[in-house]
Amino acid sequence: MKIAHVICTFPPYKGGMGNSVYHMARQIGARGHESVVFTPAYRGADAGEESIGKNTKVVRLRPLIAIGNAAVLPQLFLRLRHFDIIHLHYPFYGTADIVAWAKIIFRGKLVLHYHMDAVSRGLKGLIFRFYAFFFLPVVARLASRITCASLDYVAHSQLADFYINHKNNFIEVPFGVDAKRFHCGTVQRGPIVLFVGALDRQHYFKGVKELIEAFAITAQRHPEARLVLVGRGDLENYYKSLAASQGLDKNFSIDSDASDEDLAAWYRQAIVSVLPSTDKSEAFGLVLLEAMASGTAVIASNLPGVRNVFHNKEHGFMIKPGNVALLAEKITYILEHQAEAGQMGAAGRRWIEERYSWDKVGERLEAAYLRILYTPNKKS
Repeated sequence: MKIAHVICTFPPYKGGMGNSVYHMARQIGARGHESVVFTPAYRGADAGEESIGKNTKVVRLRPLIAIGNAAVLPQLFLRLRHFDIIHLHYPFYGTADIVAWAKIIFRGKLVLHYHMDAVSRGLKGLIFRFYAFFFLPVVARLASRITCASLDYVAHSQLADFYINHKNNFIEVPFGVDAKRFHCGTVQRGPIVLFVGALDRQHYFKGVKELIEAFAITAQRHPEARLVLVGRGDLENYYKSLAASQGLDKNFSIDSDASDEDLAAWYRQAIVSVLPSTDKSEAFGLVLLEAMASGTAVIASNLPGVRNVFHNKEHGFMIKPGNVALLAEKITYILEHQAEAGQMGAAGRRWIEERYSWDKVGERLEAAYLRILYTPNKKS
């Protein structure tokens, strides 16, 4: 098989969508199939091709227009004509419609992976809603199958109406985690509260503002505690200023240059990893898998998709999105019950070993591709 993945972001950009596609593509390549990732080259020097594993490469295309994580890649159209399956990772504004036309003209197999709703305010939010209302149902009907990390999320998403009427078209393919790279280690954990994620405007929904405000409450009772953000983006200075205004000069830091090894080390040092996302733009939470694989307790928002990744009170705590007081309460509880936090972390590691691994994801994805490839096209 020849598989094309089309994705708006990709490593070294820090984000769950790109990281998940990196592993998906490599898993398919390792199984003897040709796997190519097409993604924008947001910086001109990045344009070109590079190998990222056996039978696997990433092709970075210079966009005609790029705004945030949206990009128009007209040259992609002809590049897609020789692939057995095109796997479009949605949302990808500016290029998803190009992929749809390639499907129509070249009559290949299209798989849509629905990562998340795009939610925003003002004009941007209006554009997102327009796109979801008019274009999303079209590309969903064009797709031979729709994959997702969580059917629970899809059932509460902008694609919910389509899901209700076409459940047999959906395949749940949960994300995985590299349990060898993310492990418990032997280092004694300190009073470190960890957040991992992009710190840019496109990821406003990550709830970093609320996390800083909650940690400021906790720090009054636990001045030895430290909040560490691992990520980068155009909101770094804003978060630094917010932390300073909350009196967290000595309790707050951002590691914007963390390598993969540094990231794994941060998980092993932290007493808890927090994903305080505020709306349905958060659909799964790959960082929760990384944290649990590292034996770290977690705190995350009770959102569709995210709530299925771990068990409340067994692997950590679930909180109401945006509830600063409750988030502070749970962080404080973890800091004051470190033995229990350790038990949660150990249970999380066992959960990862039982349920999540990229090998299992690869097997499921390959089986889905083969079933799609050898199933006749649906009649229009």
